[in-house]
Amino acid sequence: MTYLDAASGEPTIPAASEAMLGALADGWADPVRLHREGRRARLLLDAAREQTASLLGCRADEVTFTTSGTAAVHSGLLGAVLARRTATRGPGHVVLSAVEHSSVLAAAEQAGRDGSAVTLAGVRPDGRADPAGFAAAIRVAGTVLACLQSANHEVGTVQPVEAVAADCAEAGIPLLVDAAASAGRMPIPAGWSLLTASARKWGGPPGVGMLAIRRSVRWRSPLPADSRESGRAPGFPNLPAIAGAVAALAEVTAGWPAADAALRRLTGRIRARLPEIVPDCVLHGDPGHRLPHIVAFSALYVDGEALVIELDRAGFSVSSGSACASQTGQPSHVLAAMGAITHGNIRVSLPRGTTAEEVEAFLAVLPGLVARLRDRALR
Repeated sequence: MTYLDAASGEPTIPAASEAMLGALADGWADPVRLHREGRRARLLLDAAREQTASLLGCRADEVTFTTSGTAAVHSGLLGAVLARRTATRGPGHVVLSAVEHSSVLAAAEQAGRDGSAVTLAGVRPDGRADPAGFAAAIRVAGTVLACLQSANHEVGTVQPVEAVAADCAEAGIPLLVDAAASAGRMPIPAGWSLLTASARKWGGPPGVGMLAIRRSVRWRSPLPADSRESGRAPGFPNLPAIAGAVAALAEVTAGWPAADAALRRLTGRIRARLPEIVPDCVLHGDPGHRLPHIVAFSALYVDGEALVIELDRAGFSVSSGSACASQTGQPSHVLAAMGAITHGNIRVSLPRGTTAEEVEAFLAVLPGLVARLRDRALR
């Protein structure tokens, strides 16, 4: 099998596995205890925070480890809204782009049920947020939080975070940046107030997310009171997994320029060849401002899920749209917001280390599978 679904989760890299094994000896105890074993675990947790902070460009006490990227988003967004609503004594207004990850949309919907107004700012046909439109949305009276992903998880378009962050800073509005799709693949954009990420996206172990909150940002836990982590991440921390996540992030961050160049050559090859070998094929996303490893396209007159299954049988693991869209049977909200074709959508996302031979093998088998499915649909 050739795994081409890194945007869902990168295979765990050796550095993560080694760090996890090394942390098992000292990472099993409760880091809030004062005995020797607890102190050793605390040292491990503090070291992980320090290293993460240096990679993210923040303070160690601003970093919290959660059980997933989704948990980080939910805690960060709802906590920021709750704190600002409490301070302003108003229902609050939340602005986010229409192509945010489903975890952000779900948290915003919860804020809406709690009384906040929610605005989905539109995007251009390439999936890129319009800074001017976003700026207008955050200037609505009562705005308490803005959310903009660093890059889109489905089509790979990189967002104008720093331009939006400047507008948010001028308006005094905190900005939550979901960096799950880009952490370890490109520099962290400047200007964020809250930052979230997911370790499995960069080759760390599953079950670890990161939430960073600037000390200047009002935040109040939306969860039941808990003495651990000031309520940001209740429960017992998985220290071996955290150690693995941080080791992986350090390695991929150090190696991202070389990996970026290699993956861009391969995805550039895919983007160039697809219109030539697959009739009625539409590429999605910004061709220039994009993540290095993602190619999204729609093959017209083909069911995307059926093509995923056929590719799996042929030895290639890809995805169709977002996992959430696949589970609900609804069209991709990202493509819909872009005004793009939602039928027959496929996302190819290359792990680090993907070879040119694997890409050529994928390109060789794809046209025949598309033709077969189209022929079957016309019968």
